[in-house]
Amino acid sequence: MAIDPVCQMEVDEATAKWKSTYKGQTYYFCAPGCKTAFEADPEKYLKGGGAHSHGHGCGHH
Repeated sequence: MAIDPVCQMEVDEATAKWKSTYKGQTYYFCAPGCKTAFEADPEKYLKGGGAHSHGHGCGHH
């Protein structure tokens, strides 16, 4: 299992529909909104952990 860097939700790498590669590392996302938010500012999520306000449209919490 991987952890979505945006919302900290567990994501199954084998079935994840949304993923992105940044600096040679693959990140997996629970929803397209999380992927979009990460790609807009990857360092924000990698430095400070996830953003726990889900205003970006995850829709699963």
